[in-house]
Amino acid sequence: MPTLRTLLSIPVSLALLLTPAASGDTSTAAASEAVLPLLVADGGAPAAALLVQDADGRVRYAAAGRGIGRADRFRAGSVTKTLVATVVLQLAAEHRLSLSDTVERHLPGLLRGRGVDGRRITLRALLTHTSGLADFTEVTRGTVPVTPLQAVRIALALPPRPAGRPGSPGRPGRPSYSNTNYVVLGLVVRQVTGRSYAEEAERRIIAPLGLTGTSFPGSRRSLPSPHGRAYAADGSDVTELDPRVAGAAGELVTTLADLDRFYAALLGGRLLPPHWLREMLDTRAAHGLYGMGLFPVKLPCGTTVWGHNGRISGSYVRSAATADGRRVLTFRVNTDAIADPRLEPALLAAEFCPRTR
Repeated sequence: MPTLRTLLSIPVSLALLLTPAASGDTSTAAASEAVLPLLVADGGAPAAALLVQDADGRVRYAAAGRGIGRADRFRAGSVTKTLVATVVLQLAAEHRLSLSDTVERHLPGLLRGRGVDGRRITLRALLTHTSGLADFTEVTRGTVPVTPLQAVRIALALPPRPAGRPGSPGRPGRPSYSNTNYVVLGLVVRQVTGRSYAEEAERRIIAPLGLTGTSFPGSRRSLPSPHGRAYAADGSDVTELDPRVAGAAGELVTTLADLDRFYAALLGGRLLPPHWLREMLDTRAAHGLYGMGLFPVKLPCGTTVWGHNGRISGSYVRSAATADGRRVLTFRVNTDAIADPRLEPALLAAEFCPRTR
């Protein structure tokens, strides 16, 4: 799964937008769809696909390579964090918890280790990756299934991240992306509601929005149909995967259309009251780099898009949307990563930056 630096510090190459396939067309459709094949040709992916929902409700689909389909179910990795954060903020809006609550208040004794004290780490710090908790996937490498408590124990055995004093009241820490933060939030959701984060996301988000291709598979290794194949960086087939390698930090299975619909609804104000949506988009605690389950990217034309990406063995996906949710793009490849890091920001700029001759 991605580090914060990988997520947020990718260089933008405008030259990629001036490929012969794209330079002669003024439409964002032609531009973004011209970049897509480069994810296969230069990015090393067996196949790639994108789905765009624009401000007028029109939908565009494009694909490159073989073995990928519009309706495919795929693993979405850390996009899971946006759903978990939404559930936590809904609970805050219902006054069932406060973002200033410490982890200790809800999960007594859970976070005690060298340099880590749950009495000083708030839910806000977990949501914004400013807790200082180490990332359990540094040990498991996203391939070993673990329970949430095992994931926490692994993290506590590692040195805490350099976030100053983790969770110091009133002091924002340096952001340090850690999957452990969202595993702990999953445990908080269960403690507060009596139901798992997956059950809460199903009844609060998935069912109301009609996300029929989206699910939390638990320990089920197979993907629902229809689906293509998923390949690791070394080319091995990893379509079968135990989702407990990620849990609340990256378990989600979904589709391109469902992610577009989810981000449009979230940023369009359908899932959170205005105050709590503003909280979600507030990046001050993480020095402008991360909100709560969302992060902003400012494109060369000055437009800022919001969303998340997800990397898990055999799958990389990225959703990005305008701040009002009226234009949303989701693209995916059926492997772990894109070899050329310039391609993702190039594709986003091609879609969201207006172009003229």
